Amino acid sequence: MAKGAKKSGRTKVAATKASTKATTKAILKGTGKKRGKRAVRPVLPVPAQTGADVLDRLWDVVMDRRGADPGVSHSARLLSRGTAKVAQKFGEEAVECLIEAVAGNREALISESADVLYHLIVVWVNAGIRADEVWHELQMREGISGIAEKASRARSISNALGLNTTKIP
Repeated sequence: MAKGAKKSGRTKVAATKASTKATTKAILKGTGKKRGKRAVRPVLPVPAQTGADVLDRLWDVVMDRRGADPGVSHSARLLSRGTAKVAQKFGEEAVECLIEAVAGNREALISESADVLYHLIVVWVNAGIRADEVWHELQMREGISGIAEKASRARSISNALGLNTTKIP
């Protein structure tokens, strides 16, 4: 980081983004071997921080943009339009992701998956949910069979509705 630069979330994200972009450019230069019409994408180096760290930084950026000028920030514009629009946009991106998965378009699926994750984070920010709350929920589910976990959710929903069945109406 440059001397005297702020250590804000935006600065870290911008520095990481610039570094990743430069690394990607260097790797891709001259490596796009062709197989038919599609270029083979080289395996990119994985930065030291991945997964939840990337999503945490993205959550921070969306939180920072929450009060920004909707004319300048896509996140601010989306959040200013309300819960229904935020949810609609997430749904649209999820459908696009599924279409690419069914079509077998790997590159497009990767891109659409990133869109889905971004819009999911916008949903969380809009609902006042912190990313660490979701990570905690995932940790609580570790080691529990997916079938058992799903069955427990179905029971809790039916109990809340006063139903004597595990089937959701």
